[in-house]
This record gives sequence, C-alpha cells and structure tokens, in this order.
Amino acid sequence: MMDNLTLIQRIAVWILPVIFAITVHEVAHGWVAKKYGDNTASSLGRLTLNPIKHIDLFGTIILPGLLLITGTGFIFGWAKPVPVDPRNFKNPLQDMAIVALAGPVSNLLMAVFWALIIRLGVTIGAGNEAISHPLIYSGVAGISINLVLALINLLPIPPLDGSRILTGILPTYWARQYNRLERYGFIILIILLYTKVLNVLLEYPLFIAQKLFFSIAGL
Repeated sequence: MMDNLTLIQRIAVWILPVIFAITVHEVAHGWVAKKYGDNTASSLGRLTLNPIKHIDLFGTIILPGLLLITGTGFIFGWAKPVPVDPRNFKNPLQDMAIVALAGPVSNLLMAVFWALIIRLGVTIGAGNEAISHPLIYSGVAGISINLVLALINLLPIPPLDGSRILTGILPTYWARQYNRLERYGFIILIILLYTKVLNVLLEYPLFIAQKLFFSIAGL
C-alpha cells in the first residue's frame, strides 16, 4: 500500500507510530510493575509517554531507519528498557511474567487504536485526501509496527518478553539455566533477522494478525 511513497514520505509516515509503539511498550512494563509493588520505574521518572525519556539511539532510531531504507520485510526496534526490580514482587517469577506480557498486550491495544485511525480516514474519504491519506498511511504503519513488536517480543529468546513469560512457567532451576542464554539473545535475534529465519517464523502469524486488524480498520 505504501509502495507509491517516496523514502521521505515513508519516514514521515512511520516515525510517530514507531516511536510511540516502542515507548508505550516500555511504559506498560513499568506501569504493571508498579501495580505489583515495584516503584523503580516510577521513582526514576520513566512512567511517562515523553519519548525523549525512552529513546535508545540505536534501537529506536538507527535500526528502524535502516530496516525501512533496506526493505528487509518489516520494521522493529526497542527503547531503553524500563527498570524493573523483581525483588519487590511477592512472587518474583510469576509477577515478572505478567509484567513482561504487558508489553505485547500494549502493542495489540495500540494496533486497535491505529485501526480506528484508519477507519476515520476511510470515513473522511474522497475529496479530503490531504487529511484522509495521512491518517490511513499512518494507521497502516501503526498496525504493522505494533503487531511486529508484539510477535517478536513473544519469541522465547532472552531477554525478550516471551522469555520472561516462559521463565514464570518453568521450575526455578530450569528458569535460571534458561536465562543464561540472555547474554547471547541480541546476537541470536540479529542472526535470525539477517538469515531471514525471523521472516519465516513471523510471516504467517503476522499475515493473520494484519488481516484481522485491517478488517477492523475497514480495509
């Protein structure tokens, strides 16, 4: 749908959806952590939607920009992780799993928001392209980035959210052994990305999810 846009137009369309998808994802972790007794993020002023507080130069700007320019198939990134101290939880492993799940859930909720933005653009319709087209294009980008972030973060690769969720299910001994993979997690993810294995893993679930959310959007 965005093939007819110039590179500058694509950047303009993607920049806000990407920044806020990543920002809200991290804030969701901190907000749920606070509900479960950990005020670390709150005390450090990280429970804010101000992107400046969360932007990671590489993960929020450089990597998504490179993926957009090179056309690898999808765009993703990350912000500075919101600090969470599991020692403040009553049930550290289980509560941390819920805190981890909050990130992908927030992305799904944002995908609903962007679907409604598209529906608004479609409703405005012909004759008002200066308003409707930016809404529709931004909505498509918003759905895409949020679904990709939700799916990638649910992968059971430490330190992604899926690994925290799995850790909450595993027996304590195996959870500790499993989390030793965290030092290699970023390397594993980059290898999966550039060998196109990540595309294969996510292609079908992403197709199904996009179909659902674009139907909500009225496309």
